[in-house]
Amino acid sequence: MTDIAASSEAVARLDAVRAAVSRAAADAQRPPDAVTLVAVSKTFPAEAIEPVLAAGQRVFGENYVQDAKSKWPDLRQRYPDVELHMIGPLQSNKAREAVALFDVIETLDRISLASALRKEIQRAGGTRVIRFLVQVNTGAEPQKGGVLPQDADAFIRACRQDYGLDVEGVMCIPPADEPPAPHFALLTTIARRNGLTTISMGMSADFPTAIAMGATHVRVGSAIFGTRG
Repeated sequence: MTDIAASSEAVARLDAVRAAVSRAAADAQRPPDAVTLVAVSKTFPAEAIEPVLAAGQRVFGENYVQDAKSKWPDLRQRYPDVELHMIGPLQSNKAREAVALFDVIETLDRISLASALRKEIQRAGGTRVIRFLVQVNTGAEPQKGGVLPQDADAFIRACRQDYGLDVEGVMCIPPADEPPAPHFALLTTIARRNGLTTISMGMSADFPTAIAMGATHVRVGSAIFGTRG
C-alpha cells in the first residue's frame, strides 16, 4: 500500500469512528461533545499519525514514554494544540520524562508514583500543569496495574490531599474475557461518589457500551490506525 493510500484509509477510519462515537452518544441521549475520542497512536510512527492530525484529531494516547519521546516533540511543533495522554503503565523512574511529555496521565495507581510525579512537577517550578486519572483494576487482575476498587476512594483522597495532584477522573481496562458493562458501571460509580468528571473507558471493541455507561473519554487505536505490525 502506498503512503497516500494508507493515509487516506486512516482518515476514513477516523471519520467512521467519529461517526460511531456520535451515534453512541445520541443513543445514550448525551450530546456528541460529551465524549472525547483519544486516538491511541502507540507503536505507530510519526508518518502514520500525521494524516490523522491533519484531519483535525487533537487528543492522542501513548503507552510508552520512550516511544512518545521519539515522535511527539517534533509533531507538536507543527500541531501545538495536541493533548497527549499517557495510557500505559508508568514506572516511577520515568516520572520526569512523563511530566515533560504528557498533558494527562491516566495510569496513576500507587503512592510511590504519586510521590515521584509530585517531585517532578515541583522540580518543573509550576510550569507544567498535569491532569491525572486514577487507574482502577476493576477485575482485580494480578497482571494489570490499577488500584483495587475497594481501595480507590482512599487512594484518590491521598493523591489529592497528601500529594497535591489534580486528580480529575478514573480509567479502567476490563478483563478481556468478561462482559465490559459491569466494569464500566463500577468505574462510573467510583467517579461519581468522588466528584470526578472524567471517566476514561472503552476501546475499539466496546466503546459504544462505555459511552452508554457514562464514558467521557474513549481510547481507540486499531479502529483508526489499523493493525499494528
